[in-house]
Amino acid sequence: MAQPHLFFKNLQKDQKSSAAKSLTQHVLSWQKLTQLLQPILPQPEHWQIACYRHGILTLSGENQAMVSKVGYLQKHYVQQLSRIEAFKDLQEIHVRIRTKNVKKTHEVVPQPLSTETQNMLKNAAKMVNDPKLSQAIYNFASHRNKKAHYES
Repeated sequence: MAQPHLFFKNLQKDQKSSAAKSLTQHVLSWQKLTQLLQPILPQPEHWQIACYRHGILTLSGENQAMVSKVGYLQKHYVQQLSRIEAFKDLQEIHVRIRTKNVKKTHEVVPQPLSTETQNMLKNAAKMVNDPKLSQAIYNFASHRNKKAHYES
């Protein structure tokens, strides 16, 4: 079996080298590998390398169809990628779905009701004939300030 190609092996013997420098080198190596394989794999997809060890390349992609295509045509892509020096020991490709980065929307913090609004709602609750609806309106008016206070 071929020896693993250690892209991230710290070649410096100096133990005082910073962790940040080592991490930077690792990131640059990942970027280099990603740039090499990106034009070969199905598009449009931004492929990311999760791992490359012992001849097994693990990729991640967001598009289920593209991920399935690479899995199905794995032998084809192994042949193409193994022509590149960095992937010469490539034997297998594992493909995983990567969750999309969803931007979180800002939550709207409820504003407390003014005393006047609370009183108007409580009076409206007294005029409603439906007891459940009346109680719900009354509870809303009574507890709205407490909830807004606790959430902010």
